[in-house]
Amino acid sequence: MRKTRAEAKEHNRRALLDATFEAVSRDGYRARLDEIAERAGLTTGAVYSLFGSKSGLMTAMLTERLNPHYEEIARAVPDGADLLEAVDAFARYYRRDCDAPDARAAMALQITLLDMAVHDPELGARFAATVREQEGRLVAVFTGRPHRGSVVTPRQAHRLTTALRGLFIGLSQGVVLGLAPHADERYFADAARALVSDATLVGGEDEVEDGDGDEGTAGGEDPDGDALAPTSP
Repeated sequence: MRKTRAEAKEHNRRALLDATFEAVSRDGYRARLDEIAERAGLTTGAVYSLFGSKSGLMTAMLTERLNPHYEEIARAVPDGADLLEAVDAFARYYRRDCDAPDARAAMALQITLLDMAVHDPELGARFAATVREQEGRLVAVFTGRPHRGSVVTPRQAHRLTTALRGLFIGLSQGVVLGLAPHADERYFADAARALVSDATLVGGEDEVEDGDGDEGTAGGEDPDGDALAPTSP
């Protein structure tokens, strides 16, 4: 049966994304656009038509790899959990992910993408924007969670997400590479909970909200001294 135009477009898009993943996994920032197109059975013109540029193609590939990760995180964190319970569930999910069969391959890709971002500042900026956009979903997971009689604001959730990302990337690399054999689920959870103390991200002085009501989104500025907003007057 002959494909419709929409079906053909999606087929070509899928072929290019798969070919990009394979080429990047093998060649990193040296991956060539003509070789990617050839691997997909297409021309470079198809890349520009579907993704606008090589950077657009690379960014689309990254987005596709990140989407399932953040969807699984959202499912792993119970809706009715308070902040500490939510952070605990997130930490344990992240630790279990270190034992997945493809954990080493996923880390290799992570390092490769970082190498690409370092060698190509324009691509690095696109990657950073994509990661921030995806992490906005995690910010939403933590926002509004009760904690010590208050609720977490979007700004605080963003600050916490940034810290958790740094913590878990480092710990997961240690686990996968055999540098942190003692870092089990309890260790991940305890380390994450330590970030939610009154002395760190969600304690301190009263929060001053921006005049336009924007409490800070992924990619925005992150002033220090945030505090929890009360649940009631």
